[in-house]
Amino acid sequence: MDLNLFFTPVDEALADAVGSVSSFCRNITVNTHKVPDLQGFDLALIGLTEKRGSGKNKGVGQAADEIRKKLYRLKRGHGAYHIIDLGNLNNGVELAETYGRLQEVCEHLISRDILPIIMGGSHDLTLGQFYGYQGLEKLISVLNVDALLDLNEEGEPNETHLHKMLVHEPNYLFNYSHLAYQTYLIETTAIEVLERLYFETYRVGMLRTRIEDMEPVIREADMLTFDITAIRSSDAPGNANAQPFGLTGEEACQICWYAGLNDKLSSAGFYEYNPALDDDSKKTAAVVATMIWYFVEGFYHRQHEGDFRSNDYLRYVVDMPGNEPANIVFYKSKLSDKWWLEIPAANGKRAFGRNSLVPCSYNDFKTASNGEVPDRYVNAMARLSA
Repeated sequence: MDLNLFFTPVDEALADAVGSVSSFCRNITVNTHKVPDLQGFDLALIGLTEKRGSGKNKGVGQAADEIRKKLYRLKRGHGAYHIIDLGNLNNGVELAETYGRLQEVCEHLISRDILPIIMGGSHDLTLGQFYGYQGLEKLISVLNVDALLDLNEEGEPNETHLHKMLVHEPNYLFNYSHLAYQTYLIETTAIEVLERLYFETYRVGMLRTRIEDMEPVIREADMLTFDITAIRSSDAPGNANAQPFGLTGEEACQICWYAGLNDKLSSAGFYEYNPALDDDSKKTAAVVATMIWYFVEGFYHRQHEGDFRSNDYLRYVVDMPGNEPANIVFYKSKLSDKWWLEIPAANGKRAFGRNSLVPCSYNDFKTASNGEVPDRYVNAMARLSA
């Protein structure tokens, strides 16, 4: 696959404007002329300039380079970076063609164990990111962070893309989790639809009360899609849909840190930033750049956990008298203190499959210890038996 056909290189002036040798820019490879051999890279930045699906938020087409200006000047974080900025994806003649191009690039990168970090464009471009998993022949879990719920069957593309994901054939969506929605902005029937499918939804207030309890939700995801609308307007004014309430910039960065730490997460997208509506200092671009920085930092702190039969894990069997199941098995990592619960296979046997061990929290363990079946167990069991 010749990626040079898909990308416009980064303007040399953006990189040349950054002089510090400790800057983010000076510690990554920037495609200013030709895409090099991708061997050895861990992460790939992808800028999007597509705006046709954005409705009233048309300035999203200019977002990628504004984010670069802020990101490039941040300081390098932990470890040695193996990151390439591929440049801006060339748009298709039709919007659907842009989806297809993003799909091809994402599938190519993910299949080579290179994690694409997508920045800019409208939220409907999540479809291209999602379609990138179609040829990988595995079920995936999607994490969406958004104040709104884009579940309409008709309307602008950035209002209907979630519906298209849910009804897509072939169906490879195992789980969908939605963080930071605002109840007064969406129809209650939309949440009910997701709950009937045993998907997880969390209001911004629930998230803010105990953000650490969101870590298991984030840890289950293969794909992160983040609409900047989820961040309150005082922290991120550069968005036509900006709301006075929502996540703080710090909370958004915490989510990105958790996502970066997630060993199984293989793509991330940051959408709907509109520089035309930002303040003079481009505050929103700085917030998005910092979110990406925290995601990268989390990535380079990954501990690659997963062999639950090793001595790195403690196994707890909690009896559930008078309940179904009769007991629930939990695992706790000695390295990170993270928790998982085990879902038995349909034949009653226990297996170490990727979907039979579900990330959970210590609170889930305490709930089971008190004789109650955790909601996370019920929902996972329902999805696996569907």
